[in-house]
Amino acid sequence: MEETALTVRVHDVSMDFGSGTKAVDSARFDLETGRFLTVLGPSGSGKTTLLHMIAGFLKPTAGEITINGQPVDALPPHRRSIGMVFQKLALFPHMTAAENVAFPLKMRRWNPKGIPARVSDFLDLVKLGDYRDRRIHELSGGQQQRVAIARALVFEPELLLLDEPLAALDRKLREEMQLEFRRIQKELGVTTINVTHDQREALVVSDEIIVMDGGKIQQKATPVALYQQPANDFVAGFVGVSTFLDGSATEGGVEIQGTRCAGTHMTDIAAGTPVRGGIRAEQIRLGRSAQAVADCDTRLTGHVSDMIFEGERLLYVLNCPALPGVDIQVYYHDPDAFDLFEIGSEVHFGWRARDLRIFRAAR
Repeated sequence: MEETALTVRVHDVSMDFGSGTKAVDSARFDLETGRFLTVLGPSGSGKTTLLHMIAGFLKPTAGEITINGQPVDALPPHRRSIGMVFQKLALFPHMTAAENVAFPLKMRRWNPKGIPARVSDFLDLVKLGDYRDRRIHELSGGQQQRVAIARALVFEPELLLLDEPLAALDRKLREEMQLEFRRIQKELGVTTINVTHDQREALVVSDEIIVMDGGKIQQKATPVALYQQPANDFVAGFVGVSTFLDGSATEGGVEIQGTRCAGTHMTDIAAGTPVRGGIRAEQIRLGRSAQAVADCDTRLTGHVSDMIFEGERLLYVLNCPALPGVDIQVYYHDPDAFDLFEIGSEVHFGWRARDLRIFRAAR
């Protein structure tokens, strides 16, 4: 069998700034050529530090990074064949869009005769062919993003790194640019690593996602696998909206203050072990009568304590006497029933055992 081509290999890489806590702790993963990987995590999780080590801005205190089979620890950033788009873009304001895109070609001493056609091709790729002669301040935020992308790709780098380039954009423009990043990456087939704290962005653009917390890689998986099969309660809570139930393991689920809830243990867990169960907001059934949740393995009664309108869906927050102190979050998608459950009204809710995922409680 032919071996899969790898562009990036990160092998037991750590970064210790001397504070006593490692910013990145023994990170290890491979990235196949042509894939789009997103590193996702909260502020301080180590994701940006990891990206900067791959780019060459930081040197790991332990471990090794290879790009196309070549160790790069001793190579400065400009010798790593990497294109990079930053959050602040770092475009040259005194230059036109075309001059910004041409800059890396001139720095690499491309044949001057071939530069104009090359620049035109990449401005067309990012749909800015008609804006080539505009200066940066004459372009919108989204257009500036496109210039930055074209500049990062015009010299055909082996690897594209995206350092939260969409963070400063408004939601609508950010979602449009997410699709643009995906389109351009697919069209060129360039291996890409993206860093973000935006879970939607990670799910939309990526072939694979790494979730980081506390400097450690918590899980690496496809978007579907990450969402449906989180490795632990941190991943379950960071990606998507979940309700968590803290209690003790039972043979078929978890017991919370005397209430038994059906669930699925994600590892072998002995009865009585402290555990945390998590269930997605969209996996909880909701109705006015017990009949509405009759096919659920766990069936409970509660009251609506809050209702949050999100446009395409409603998020209900429930309280339940059998689960004191727990805010149960439920997505309700029926567009014709936005006012179905009023605050304070009694509701029946439940879930299937396979949907409540039970993890060992963090120590």
